[in-house]
Amino acid sequence: MTTVIRARLLTSLLGVLLLVATACWARSIHSDLFIEPGKQFVLGGGQRGSFKVAAHNKGSEAVVVKERPKGGGIFGKATLAPGQHATLSFGAGSSAVLLNPTVQQAHLDLRITGDTKLRMDYEPTASR
Repeated sequence: MTTVIRARLLTSLLGVLLLVATACWARSIHSDLFIEPGKQFVLGGGQRGSFKVAAHNKGSEAVVVKERPKGGGIFGKATLAPGQHATLSFGAGSSAVLLNPTVQQAHLDLRITGDTKLRMDYEPTASR
């Protein structure tokens, strides 16, 4: 194999690796989320990797964000006031629990990155 062919092969291989790495970094989910009064939205649980949620509270009611770790339990992460932005990290296997404890519908704009193979479901607010 000549030096020119090796250099072209190496350049092509590096290009493919860069493309794959960039595709992995660019994975994200966007959600315009509405949560009814007395409900909670659960994101994740059991996934292999960690994830981040960049949230913007677009509604007129505060929303409580908690983390339910893989090993059990639940703990508070943040309370998003109307208009507030926050970026929150969740560990591998954990769930993000977004609670609407108010009597009005909540409205959030979410951008989820990291491990995006996540379960998504509404639940009654049993875990406060």
